[in-house]
Amino acid sequence: MLRLLEIEYNKLRYSRSARILIITYFILITFIALIASIEFNLGAIQFRVADQGIFNFPYIWHFNSYIASLLKIFLAIVIVSMMSNEYSNRTIKQNLIDGLSKKEFILSKFLTVLVFSGISTIFLFVVSIILGYSFSDFTEFSIVVSDLEYLLAYFVKLTGFFAFCMFLGVLVKRSAFALGFLVVWAIFESILYGILNFKVFKGTDIATNIMQFFPLESMSNLIIEPFSRLNAVQAAATQIGGELDKDYGIHWYQLAIVIIWCIIFVYLSLLILRKRDL
Repeated sequence: MLRLLEIEYNKLRYSRSARILIITYFILITFIALIASIEFNLGAIQFRVADQGIFNFPYIWHFNSYIASLLKIFLAIVIVSMMSNEYSNRTIKQNLIDGLSKKEFILSKFLTVLVFSGISTIFLFVVSIILGYSFSDFTEFSIVVSDLEYLLAYFVKLTGFFAFCMFLGVLVKRSAFALGFLVVWAIFESILYGILNFKVFKGTDIATNIMQFFPLESMSNLIIEPFSRLNAVQAAATQIGGELDKDYGIHWYQLAIVIIWCIIFVYLSLLILRKRDL
């Protein structure tokens, strides 16, 4: 495995665009602290995000995981480009000539996906710990370590998304078309949900139950938006007679769905590569 990772590391090390995107991704995660300075003016209600406890333990795990996951497109571009460059630079043929099997080739890509996801998760943990201990009103150990499952969900979400991007890179060969297909698939899932929810199964939860098995929707369900948990939002909802009742938890079956998609994407990538004339 170390040999496979070393091969991928050497390829990425000499890619200037990959280095820029990776560095940009991690820099943007550190900029989460800037969110604290944002102010909202909702008519009679005015509040600053920093005053709503977004960096309080354990809420910070949910908030930071959600915000950081929005930035995953930067690493997704690296993953897709990593695959397309194999075809455009003909390095895939050279790897196979040098004795690398197609199974090892796909494994090396997926190991890179796992490394990206793992390093991102560790980095997010460090950033959250620093911000939490700097701004949180609660620093008891039992409170700090609660809700850490959001980091697990973040890792699984990134792994699933990057595995999807890897599969698209193998399928389409060109990074621009692969990213375009990703956008089209996201639109397709949104349209399908709209049809199922407002036309076919109107007034029921059947559409939601069906869509949770689709790849992008299943990844999205792992970490839902945390903003409705803010005190100001809850207070505003109460004032207008509404009630925000959401399930913010991380469930095992949601993790299992994404993990299954990871396995499917890796298998399909290998299947395509075995059948394709390189």
